[in-house]
Amino acid sequence: MEYVVGITLALFFCAAAAGLGLDRERAFYPAVAIAVASYYVAFAVVDGRNEVMLYEVIIAAVFIVAAVAGFKRSPWFAVVALGGHGVMDAFHHHLVHNTGVPQVWPGFCMTFDVTAAVLVAWVMLARTRREPERRARLSLRHGELP
Repeated sequence: MEYVVGITLALFFCAAAAGLGLDRERAFYPAVAIAVASYYVAFAVVDGRNEVMLYEVIIAAVFIVAAVAGFKRSPWFAVVALGGHGVMDAFHHHLVHNTGVPQVWPGFCMTFDVTAAVLVAWVMLARTRREPERRARLSLRHGELP
């Protein structure tokens, strides 16, 4: 069930973000990737062990750095961070034994992250393909030659 909910929520989330224009802000998906990376740190608080917190902070830092690169350099870094976090979810339990992680979380988070990354990449590619047409229309409106 967690897989169905993860996919469904990602579809709804990405559709709503695109439909409302929220995803046109450069910081939107990097912020989503940072939020996604922080959950295991919150679960480490529940676990209560310092070593678990340290490991979770280190793992989160990798994805946060990628998300910041997505904001500063290229949004593709944020897409990779989001998808990469989903891949990490699949084997997180081999990296850290965090007893604060709910049983359904890895499956839910994996499907949400990977689905969202695929959808964001698809939207970004579609917008990139439409950009030359949009620029041509704008230049014609302003009397410029194409």
